Amino acid sequence: MAILFACQTNPSVIGEPQYRDFESFEALSEYLRWQPESTPLASAHRGGPMPGFPENCIETFENTLRYTPAILECDVRKTSDNVLVMMHDDTIDRTTNGRGNVSEMTFAEIRSKKLVGPDGNLTDFQVPTLAEVLKWADGKAILSLDIKGGIQPETIVDTIAAYAAESHVMVITYNLATAEAYFQRNPKLMISASAGDMEGFSRLVASEIPAENLVVFTGVSEPERELYDAIHSHNIRAILGTIGNLDRRANNRGIGVYTDLLRNGADILATDNLEMVATAIRKFVSE
Repeated sequence: MAILFACQTNPSVIGEPQYRDFESFEALSEYLRWQPESTPLASAHRGGPMPGFPENCIETFENTLRYTPAILECDVRKTSDNVLVMMHDDTIDRTTNGRGNVSEMTFAEIRSKKLVGPDGNLTDFQVPTLAEVLKWADGKAILSLDIKGGIQPETIVDTIAAYAAESHVMVITYNLATAEAYFQRNPKLMISASAGDMEGFSRLVASEIPAENLVVFTGVSEPERELYDAIHSHNIRAILGTIGNLDRRANNRGIGVYTDLLRNGADILATDNLEMVATAIRKFVSE
């Protein structure tokens, strides 16, 4: 496993992309297991869009990795001709210079459009396919796939297997039944499972899914400390979604919001404020 680390002294300095290379599912699983000395991670929501860099595209993923070796959360939908593409919304209206529903458009129609950045400016970048992203990420980054539009688990699992991507992918699930469906289809797959309270976590650990396959998403507000402690007792990492209120709080109050969240037990911060979270992680690690 090769991991390149960013400069730890000047948070404004960015350099070459900080790639991660995992040879197998087992190596990825071991890296994502919680240990007391584990370095916190950022999860870049929709891949980390910034001015000039649209959400859910490879060029943005590369840019994100210049700030921190982040997990790249990204969204998958299916076109009318059954191509899996990277798109959050059910239409292309907000993020491209075109209009239309993803499920009613062919891949060629979607590919002919250009992506728009979060600043509203048109770029030269195009909508990538899941296959392209899986190939690009090999030896570079961990992908966290948020599956949209009712795509069946077998479709996603079979695509991951076709590109031998179990070494650099995890799949986001929102209920236990879906998490179990992914595990049953491929026991060598990392799964992000939701558990916002002790009851939900108890159901998860009583399921057939081993701890080695899991990271746990605790929600978008800070949970009770006992939940973090329970998650860590199984050597599982806890993801806290700062998207929304917590990111806004950090914008108003500074990176101390994020360092406090890490100090309280969060291991991975899923954020729209990538640069601030990267700075907070460096500060937290140096304390």
